[in-house]
Amino acid sequence: MSSGQLYDTIGTTYTVTRRTEPRIAAQVWAALGDARTVLNVGAGTGSYEPSGRDVTAVEPSALMRAQRPEGAAPCVAAFAENLPFEDQSFDAAMAFATIHHWQDPIAGLREMRRVARRVVVFTLDTSDPGWLRRFWLTRDYLPEFADLFTGRPSLTEMARAIGARIEPVLIPWDCADGFFEAYWRQPEAYLDDRVRRGISVWARVGPQAEQRAVRSLRDDLASGRWAERNRDLVALDAADLGLRLLVS
Repeated sequence: MSSGQLYDTIGTTYTVTRRTEPRIAAQVWAALGDARTVLNVGAGTGSYEPSGRDVTAVEPSALMRAQRPEGAAPCVAAFAENLPFEDQSFDAAMAFATIHHWQDPIAGLREMRRVARRVVVFTLDTSDPGWLRRFWLTRDYLPEFADLFTGRPSLTEMARAIGARIEPVLIPWDCADGFFEAYWRQPEAYLDDRVRRGISVWARVGPQAEQRAVRSLRDDLASGRWAERNRDLVALDAADLGLRLLVS
């Protein structure tokens, strides 16, 4: 299923829990440097699009395009791998939490590099052999998450494709944007169906894995097992769970 088809299916309530997290946005916008014209690839409903700059959005899902707020940047229906713009049309191209949906990430990144002089991409590092254990949700409840990245290029390969450096992105404990890792210190949130519907991972692993994970997490929260396993998290204000910026 393409990213457009996926979000046409699951994106109905996306804006309920997905919004800009200002601390992460500040890091993304700083990486854009002095760019005045910005292309946002896989733009969704427009989170993380910087104000005060000339932004053009690309989003393949009609449902997501329809949920963009009034006054949002103009949005083109297209895919990352085939951007309908001339070479070096923009000062910068950005992509936030979308590259894992692309059919060909390397081709998409090269397209971004072709149409812009700077590229900024927010993604997940799955290069470390123990990466699945960084986050208790994937470690203890949803090992199927790993299957979503089978055969996908590594972070190093993606960085090499566009000559990018890699920056870590910490997730604040009270993250405003409800992406997959956001509730690392608020485990009860994953029991809320509205939260899960705003996270594509749950749709991609399927209902059987989702229901098993939720059931096990609910039981461990009730018994105190989750708290015992993860007692070290209580003192943390932010966590490194493998989220990264590629900046070239």
